[in-house]
Amino acid sequence: MKMFVNKDSVVRQIWGKSDTVLFIFAGASAEFALNKAVDWLYFTGRLPADPLGRLFSTVGYARQIVFSTEEVAHKAIDKMAAIHAGVEQKRGQSIPDWAYRDVLFMLIDYSISSFELLERKLSEPEKAEVFDTFYRVGSRMGLQDLPQTYPQWLVARQEHLAKNLHHSKYSFDLYKQYKKHLGPIRYLLLLEAQKLVVPQLVKSMLKLSNINWLVPVLAIYKVTRQFNLDWLLKEAILPGDYKKEIKALDHAPV
Repeated sequence: MKMFVNKDSVVRQIWGKSDTVLFIFAGASAEFALNKAVDWLYFTGRLPADPLGRLFSTVGYARQIVFSTEEVAHKAIDKMAAIHAGVEQKRGQSIPDWAYRDVLFMLIDYSISSFELLERKLSEPEKAEVFDTFYRVGSRMGLQDLPQTYPQWLVARQEHLAKNLHHSKYSFDLYKQYKKHLGPIRYLLLLEAQKLVVPQLVKSMLKLSNINWLVPVLAIYKVTRQFNLDWLLKEAILPGDYKKEIKALDHAPV
């Protein structure tokens, strides 16, 4: 059986560790708040009502695609497309193609930046692997005007950041929901994590400072991983209701 992502691909390393996935979420949660199409995430009410639940739903689809056969991955992508089509039908208008592309671009960008933050620098061919994985997801969904190569994506990413972000009432409300559902301490940790992975434009628009006290904490955390003590820290800082789901991120989905 042909796998959607090769078993020795760096993409599986990235999406097979809870640490990396949580930083991907941190980056995406920042950029989602600024996206001009964020009102679509408010249409169903699911995101503001349960931002963490939305995270695990989205992560579940992404991991199912990454760790599945091509046939199963295609079914997951088709199901995801059908869900969005249902939302479009209820609202009576279509989600713009650029909004779908933005989500794919976030997954590519934060997959790379999160892994490099926590593990090591990726080679250009490895970055191209990450791009290719999500390019094939977008292609299966029928998205138009996708960049064809990683270098083309780098240019398109900057264009999307410049055109498709703005600070709105949804930005303010979404951060209020993050704080409500995470609590003040975990919310501060989210902000610090966002500073480490988001592009400078996102950081500036959200008024995130360049001072980051999480850098020395991360250095200590990397040491604890060598002795399998990292879960002592995770147990202390992660929301209790989602510890089971977060632990599952360290294993390939069944």
